[in-house]
Amino acid sequence: MQAVLNGRDSLVVLPTGGGKSLCYQAPAVFRGDTTVVISPLISLMKDQVDGLRANGISAVQLNSAMSPDELREAERAACAGESRLVFASPERMATAGFRSLVKQIGVRTFAIDEAHCISHWGHDFRPEYRQLNRLKELFPQASVHAFTATATEQVRSDIVSQLALRDPEVLVGDFDRPNLTYRVLPRHDTLSQTCDLVRRHAGEAGIIYCIRRRDVDELTAVLRHEGVAALPYHAGLDAAARKRAQDAFSEETCDLIVATVAFGMGIDRSNVRYVLHTGMPKSIESYQQETGRAGRDGLEAECVLLYSGADAMLWKSIVEKSVGDAETQVAPDYLRNAMRHINDMDAFCRPVVCRHRALVQYFGQSYTAASCQACDLCLGDAAPVPDAHIIAKKILSCVARVREGFGVNHVVAVLRGENLVAIRDRGHDQLSTYGLLREHSKVDVRSWVQQLIGQNLLLQVGDEYPVLKLNLSSWEVMKDERTATLLHTPGSKPKAEVRAKKSKADAVSWEGVDRDLFEALRETRKRLAQERGVPPYLIFGDTTLRELAARRPATLERMHQLYGVGDAKLADFGPRMLETVARHCRERGVAFDCSPSESPQGQSRKSESPANDPERPPRPTSSAQVQAGILYEQGASIDDVMGAMKRSRGTAVEYLAAHIRAARPASISSWISDVDYQQIAVVAEREGLERLKPIHTALGGRFDYDQIRIVVSHLLAQRGE
Repeated sequence: MQAVLNGRDSLVVLPTGGGKSLCYQAPAVFRGDTTVVISPLISLMKDQVDGLRANGISAVQLNSAMSPDELREAERAACAGESRLVFASPERMATAGFRSLVKQIGVRTFAIDEAHCISHWGHDFRPEYRQLNRLKELFPQASVHAFTATATEQVRSDIVSQLALRDPEVLVGDFDRPNLTYRVLPRHDTLSQTCDLVRRHAGEAGIIYCIRRRDVDELTAVLRHEGVAALPYHAGLDAAARKRAQDAFSEETCDLIVATVAFGMGIDRSNVRYVLHTGMPKSIESYQQETGRAGRDGLEAECVLLYSGADAMLWKSIVEKSVGDAETQVAPDYLRNAMRHINDMDAFCRPVVCRHRALVQYFGQSYTAASCQACDLCLGDAAPVPDAHIIAKKILSCVARVREGFGVNHVVAVLRGENLVAIRDRGHDQLSTYGLLREHSKVDVRSWVQQLIGQNLLLQVGDEYPVLKLNLSSWEVMKDERTATLLHTPGSKPKAEVRAKKSKADAVSWEGVDRDLFEALRETRKRLAQERGVPPYLIFGDTTLRELAARRPATLERMHQLYGVGDAKLADFGPRMLETVARHCRERGVAFDCSPSESPQGQSRKSESPANDPERPPRPTSSAQVQAGILYEQGASIDDVMGAMKRSRGTAVEYLAAHIRAARPASISSWISDVDYQQIAVVAEREGLERLKPIHTALGGRFDYDQIRIVVSHLLAQRGE
């Protein structure tokens, strides 16, 4: 925001739901002039304009779906200086008429959303974005700000170059989404596995992604037959049908969309609680963006990917066909880059390292936590395979016996002793490794081969028809000079029942929430949204509803203290929400203005709550500390707590210190970076934790007392003090 206000070009990379829009919206409102926002989708523009207007901020969009009268009125409002933000597509930005309008307004700031679309190295290159490279030439006095959720270091560099940004402020946020639980399961029965997940999230919003259109249609039909109100979305449907599906999902009249990747970029529904990929996405960037549509309110969400080794081959054939069918020549580096993205995603799907760690490191950041406690591997969904080292030696030996000339399918078939012509004709049924793993399923053996590849104990070479090759590490395993480990992933046996363990975020976010009241508040929110013709999340997010259901405020003044309740929303929606709270309290005979532990849910879980463990320090007792603790548990920043509770920074930090001492979180990276934490912790341990001043002095003043206080609180909590 400061870069925008200073008129300095910038590139901002923040994950989906991380606040990119606020970075250009707030300065425009603060400064009182007009910012032009370049956005790729009409639906994306509409959602932002609706959201701004709901908060009392004037904004307009100019797009091809508007009537001539609507366009004239939008242009008039922009020219009159009535609109703080003007949204337009890259194609419209290229027209002489719109450029003339921009000059007439005297625009000093351009914001480019989804900026990775300008880069060949990105996962979603769009030729129409390339013409934005003339912005600095046409409007030399204006600053240009690029925003994206998914950009590696190479893509970031290319964005800066393509847009000709001058000495830009490059700001990269934390790519980790700790509230998301990632699971990658072997795909063996898509319909059954999908239905299991949907049943587990009954009554909650979800998105199911399929690779092909026909998969969308088939899966939607099955879900409807099972009584699930799902809607399809893909490019093969007419525009009216796609709009109906999108509107139904945004307005919460439908909670489940089955779609291709064509769905989602323009969706800002904050309370999506699960995302399912029935096949591997084409890149880690796509996966990060698509899973990022879950849990945008900061609350828990589950992201499940059903994986098969054949997915990579399918994507490669799709990409090659699209390049071959292109009417214009495609740059050779585009195809090579697309293949690299597919291979990177394929490697991510193997159960080798923590999913959160793999994602964060892919985008060039470090991940120091020993366990995320929010992925299949760290939650212990994947159990160690007995005799893993022996199994690995059998697999590697088989690759050697077939002279390193065959792919995964053939090697798996030989190991399982399958009676195939391709095996008999080559005499591979006579090999000593034939049938060595016949007692194991094809899904298991394939998974183990992929795990060995992921651990670099086996190589997969070639693009079109990849074959397995041994390397030095392979021979070290076969000579018992190196030990191989394998995991038995959940769901690898078709008849096995998989019980998904809950993440820490899931356990914390519902603590103390009166679920019946939460559902009643959802209904009130939906009615308010229908009356105003806006999506429900623009009324209040689920985070605010859960706070209302936990705190049960009796007055508007007390409601105003809750997260997400600003002046405008309090005036517009507060009375109706309080009516719902009051009615619930009267009917159930429960108290107003309670702490979360006083709610029915809080009491029923009292013995299960870590806060009631006699070996742990007591939770904060003042109502303000309890409220702050709820916000911090839900991922709020210090600034969020300052704003929500109208407290000074020092007080908010004290509340955070008390929360850390009480809750003992495994990581405090939400409030201080891991790098800063390590630097402070080393000195604090050396100087002692009794006083902050010696630590501050020893650090040479590089860190303020608030940062030191937070780290010391965590160190004391880890000691149990």
